Formats: sequence, C-alpha cells, structure tokens
Amino acid sequence: MSLAPMMSSSRLRDLQAFDDTNAGVKGLIDAGVTTLPSFFHHPPQNLPKPVAHDSPGGGSSFTIPVIDLAGVTTADPSRRAEVVGEVLAAANKFGFFQVLNHGVPEASMSGMLAAVRRFNEEPVEVKRAYYTRDHGRSVRYHCNQDLFRASAAKWRDTVYLEMAPTEPSPEEIPAALRGVASEYTRQVRRLGSTLLELLSEALGVRSGYLEEEAGCLDWILVGAHYYPACPEPHLTMGATTHSDYSFLTVLLQDAVGSGALQVLVQEEKEGEEKEGRWADVHAVPGALVVNIGDFLQLISNDRFKSVQHRVVSKKEGPRASVACFFQTYGAAAATKVCAPIVFPDGTPPVYKSATVEELLVSFRAKNGHATLDHFRL
Repeated sequence: MSLAPMMSSSRLRDLQAFDDTNAGVKGLIDAGVTTLPSFFHHPPQNLPKPVAHDSPGGGSSFTIPVIDLAGVTTADPSRRAEVVGEVLAAANKFGFFQVLNHGVPEASMSGMLAAVRRFNEEPVEVKRAYYTRDHGRSVRYHCNQDLFRASAAKWRDTVYLEMAPTEPSPEEIPAALRGVASEYTRQVRRLGSTLLELLSEALGVRSGYLEEEAGCLDWILVGAHYYPACPEPHLTMGATTHSDYSFLTVLLQDAVGSGALQVLVQEEKEGEEKEGRWADVHAVPGALVVNIGDFLQLISNDRFKSVQHRVVSKKEGPRASVACFFQTYGAAAATKVCAPIVFPDGTPPVYKSATVEELLVSFRAKNGHATLDHFRL
C-alpha cells in the first residue's frame, strides 16, 4: 500500500480504523457524527472560497452549453450539421456540455439513481460483502479509492462496476443495483456511440473513427457516487479538483444539492490573460452531463479540452450521481495506445503517443492536475 507523503502513524491508524468499519461516510452519519474526523479536513487553499458567487473562488453564474440531440439520427443533414457544430464549440471551448433528448429513458435514469440510494442506505452488514480495495474484483464498494494516498479524504462513498467489455455476473452485483445497472449502462453505451460519432464528425474524420479506430467505447467503468449531507461542508470536498482519465464521461446527477458539481471555465478578456472561474453545473431535468477526458484531448490534438472540475460538499443531501467512464482499464491499459489524429491540414501533433497505463501513471503522480503536460511535444 502506498501512503501519502509524511503520513503520521496516528493518521494511518485513524484511516485504517475508519476503513475497517466497511461503513464509509454513510456510517459516520448513521453514528450521528456532527464534527468531521480530521482526515476529512482539506487545506484552506483547496476549498471553495467564501466569496461572492460570481468571483473566481465561488461558483460562476455561467451556464455550460445544453445541446438538444432531437433529430440528430434522422435523414436531415442540416440538423445533424447544426448539432455537430454545437458539439464542436462546446468540446473545444468548455470541455463540458449537457444533452437533452438523448434517448436514455427517464425511467432508466431515475431507476438508477434510486438504486444507488437504496444500496447505500442498506445496513452495513449487507454492504460489507462488496467493500474492497481489490482492483481484481469487477465490483468494488468503498470510501475513496485513494483513501490511503490522498492528503485528505473526500466526503463520498462509491460503488464501481466494470460493465464492459465483460459485465459482472448477476451474483457479483449488489441486489439493489442488479438489473438496473445493466440496463442503464446499455442505454448509455448506445448514447456514447452517438456522441462519439458527433465528436468524430466535429474533428473532420469519419463518424466511426473514435469508436472503431480509437476504441473509445470498448470499456465502460461505472462510478455510482453517494454524497451524504455534510455537517461541516466548509472543511471538506466531495471531489477535489481533477480532470478525468477517460475518453469521455457521461454523468447522471440528481437535483439534490444542485450546483455541487463545478467546472473551471477559462474566460478570455480583451488584453488580459485567461482567468479561471468555477461554474456550477446545475441539474437540468432530463439531461445528462458529458465531458471530454484526458485521453480524448490527446487524440484530438488539443481540439477538444479535458477541463478541471470538482464537487463541493453541501449541507443538503444525500446527493447521488452516476458517472459512466469510457476508458481502458486493467491489463489492457498496458497495450492500449492513444495517438493524436493526423489531420489533413498538416497540423503537427501536440502530443507524443502514449499507452493508457503511461497516462494513468502521470494522472496518479500529478493527482489529476495537468496530466497531459508530460506528453506534450
């Protein structure tokens, strides 16, 4: 087990005792905790600043683009071209957008969120069978996969399910999620295929390029997150600032604690350097959030942006979200190569080619910050 630098023996002892409960953050709430254990305390510089909402430290009033996919699969080329243009603008400038009329049934979305809440609210005796840090298991429930590496713990519990290319057997999936997770992932995979077609066309390559040549849809990891109401939200985070080590991420979030997800938006002002501002990503009824991952930024040769984002803790809760990461993991990561597209206009590559494993090593070393800088030419 690798430990955070300079971790004291008392901190390690506290972390191990907490992890040994197999109850996660929900267990603390069930025990009536009103003061956060110190290992959940984040340095002040990493926390949202208690300032005006539209200032650099708070959440900006800016709204990320919402793209209506209605009619995108019809025979009307002008409608598809319009959507491709919107996707290109959003992926290039913001790296985040929301989609409506995406084809994932509302019943599947609400059912998945309900299943996540149902599992997390079961007795710890039921959940304990799935609590593990063994990456050899395709279903893993725990509090923070980097609990023993990070400088501070995040206020959330997560169930990870490796749903493609091989889905876990029904017996491996918790009863609360069984069937529901499979159906939801199937629906999101179909949407992912459509999104990758649009993104391919936005890059000027054939519509099947990102799915077929680049293999962006070969693997799907589902992260079902549960954020209980936090008694001291000013001291901790639900997720620290990071970019995603994926090709693409499709996120389902409920309306509880809306605005907990924040995106760092670079705003250009005439004659000034870009200034980063945090923008709240509010839940739009019926919408799914889509964001570009590090792998796709590399493949697109910087035409798409993988941007920093975070989740702030809230007194409201519990909040549930489900992230479908289109990424390569496991043994395949060592051989899967990400390479910049060679464009007809002769644009030189911005990055050198790298395996997914090399990208993951950089991600972990830099804690999700500026992961791609190491591969920039």
